Amino acid sequence: MEKLLNQVALIKSVDEVSQQSLADFPKRLDPGNVLMCPPTYFTVKVAQNPFMEGKVGTVDTELAKKQWQILSETYQKIGCEVKTVDAVEDLEDMVFAANQVLPGIDEAGKPFVLLGEMRHEKRRLEVPWYRQWFLANGYKIVTLADGLDDGAPVPRFEAQGDAVWHPQRKLIWGGYGSRTDREAYPIINKLLNVPIVLLKLNDPRFYHLDTCFCALDEDSVMIYAGAFEPDGLALIEHFFKNVIAVSEKDALNFALNAVAIKGNVIIQKGSDATVALLEKSGFNPIEVETSEFMKSGGSVFCLKMMVY
Repeated sequence: MEKLLNQVALIKSVDEVSQQSLADFPKRLDPGNVLMCPPTYFTVKVAQNPFMEGKVGTVDTELAKKQWQILSETYQKIGCEVKTVDAVEDLEDMVFAANQVLPGIDEAGKPFVLLGEMRHEKRRLEVPWYRQWFLANGYKIVTLADGLDDGAPVPRFEAQGDAVWHPQRKLIWGGYGSRTDREAYPIINKLLNVPIVLLKLNDPRFYHLDTCFCALDEDSVMIYAGAFEPDGLALIEHFFKNVIAVSEKDALNFALNAVAIKGNVIIQKGSDATVALLEKSGFNPIEVETSEFMKSGGSVFCLKMMVY
C-alpha cells in the first residue's frame, strides 16, 4: 500500500483515492505541546488581508495581552505545556505562531520543522527567529530549497497556516491559492515523503486553510464549504466520516480557526451554532476571546504552533 500511496502523492480528486480509506495511511504521533509568542509588539500597521481593512492602529494592546494570557492558561488547563519564543521589536505579526514553520516527526522518531516561505516580505523576517528556537530545542531544520536545484525559484509556503496534518495519520491537507503556491507541495512531498491532499481556496476572506478547515480528530472535521471547490469538498467527505458544516456567519467569526486537543475544542467566543454542533458530536467546546487578534485576521489556531 505504501507504494500505491506514493503513486498518488499529490491527491487532487476522489478518483485517485477511490479505493483507499484513511486506514491505508500510516499512523503518526501528533504533537501535544504548544509554542506561542507573546504579543509584546502586536498591532496592525498595514492591511494584508480583508479583516485588517480599517483596523490599522485600532488594537488595544493591553487587552490583547490579557486575551493572549487567558489563551495560554487555557492550554495549560487541558494538559498542554506552553513554551514561548521571544517577541521581536517591529515584527508585530510574530505573535501568529502558526505560519513560520511546519513541524513533523521523521521515521526515526526525531522532530523536524520545514521552514515557511512567507508571502509578505516583512513576515519573512519572522522565520529566522523561529528557526533559532527550533534549532535550540533539538529540531532538524528542513527548507524548500533543499528540494530544489540550485538557483530555482522557491515557491511561497505559509507552513501550518495552509498545511495541516491529518490527526494521527501520515497525510497532509494542503491549502493553496492565496498565500501558499501550489508549486510548494510537490517539493514538500519529495522532502517529507508524505501524501498531500490539495485543496484550492477560492474565497479571499479565507486566505489560509486554517480559517476554513479545522481537523477535530481522525474522523471529524469542521469546514466552511464555500471556501472550497467541488473536488476539494469531495476529498474532505471521502476521508472524514463526520464533516461538520459551519455557517458563513460563524466562519467569519473565526470559528474554524480553532484548536482541537484531547476532545476539547478551543474556539473563538460567539459562534453559538457551531458550539452546539460540536457538543452534538461529542466534543467539549471551550470559548475564549481573541477579538484584538481578529483585527489582524487571526484567532486561536493562528496564535500557536503545536510542538513535540
